[in-house]
Amino acid sequence: MPVVKVGQSRQVVIPKEIWDRLGLEAGDYFEVEIEEERIVFVPKKLVSKEELWYWSKEGQAEINQALREIKEGDAKEFDNVEDLIDDLNS
Repeated sequence: MPVVKVGQSRQVVIPKEIWDRLGLEAGDYFEVEIEEERIVFVPKKLVSKEELWYWSKEGQAEINQALREIKEGDAKEFDNVEDLIDDLNS
């Protein structure tokens, strides 16, 4: 297990083997937690506000429901947008 030293300004260098294994890039973000007297760094990705719904539990549940309906044949297909709009208005 690699050993690292904390620098003057509390900086910690991530060993290359861990960096490469996790596919990290300069500028990546981490959530820092304490678990049983251990410091745990959890890699995180930022999501724009426009993408929040997609990644929410509600968004994922609705997407999964739609995918199930498509798989089960409970979805409609349209040849063009006008036909879709006509169906929505009927």
